[in-house]
Amino acid sequence: MFKRLCTPLSVFAVMVMAVVVLAPEAQAAWELDMPIGKTVLSDEIMGLHHLILIICTVVCVAVFGFAFYTIATCRRSQGVKAAQFSHSTKAEIVWTIIPTLILIAMAVPSARTILKIEDTSGADISIKVTGYQWKWSYDYLDEDKFFYSAIDRASNAASRRDSGIDPASVENYLRNVDNAMVVPVNKKIRILLTADDVIHSWWVPELYVKKDANPGFINETWFEATETGIFRGQCTELCGRGHGFMPIVVVVVTDDEYQQWLDGELAWDQIEQELIATTIESKQSAEQLAAL
Repeated sequence: MFKRLCTPLSVFAVMVMAVVVLAPEAQAAWELDMPIGKTVLSDEIMGLHHLILIICTVVCVAVFGFAFYTIATCRRSQGVKAAQFSHSTKAEIVWTIIPTLILIAMAVPSARTILKIEDTSGADISIKVTGYQWKWSYDYLDEDKFFYSAIDRASNAASRRDSGIDPASVENYLRNVDNAMVVPVNKKIRILLTADDVIHSWWVPELYVKKDANPGFINETWFEATETGIFRGQCTELCGRGHGFMPIVVVVVTDDEYQQWLDGELAWDQIEQELIATTIESKQSAEQLAAL
């Protein structure tokens, strides 16, 4: 038995698994549970996730525990004889009612949460987000604000072959942009998603938002951030060779800072990776770029 296990293929498979498990990169990606959300619905979504997980775990343990128990104890070698009956009305009633109650316990909170997720009415701000190969555009429908958002220069330079730049030296490598989406805190933000070429997907984990952007269609979603900060995401739909180069940055600010950003007094700085006060020269250059 031991000699059969020690074949070259088996040894190689064990070595590969050991490398994968012990590698720091793999360990860093082994995150348990969902990220801590920063929106009004994130706690409810995580609570629903925990509820369904607990129910499924209990059912799994009960079913497989009973199955293994019967396999271990109800063997002919132990003198157990099979019951001689074709059906049991009581058993059929029990195994119909119990699963029905379990499904109801899962369906009611799930439906309630899904209805809230899909309810985009009463939004304070509406933003049309369009996916391209390989960048995003943001159109603030209630304001005179439109811009493209692509990967930042530092990440783009480090990603090139033979660039001589260590990607580890670039802060937020492949997760920073040249223009960030800016929204105010405690405001309901309605996102209208579409695409210009192929299917993309707009995903920001801490905002609990993930929705496909399909060419020729408009999908809706929303979020209401409860804290200010910088939240990063990315495209999660394979959209071509530049799929890994479509980061998303959402900056949540106060109402005053949001108004200053709309007025051009604040702007996203891809080097500092924060909103900074603009100068007269930077305003002029931004206006020139917008006119192109």
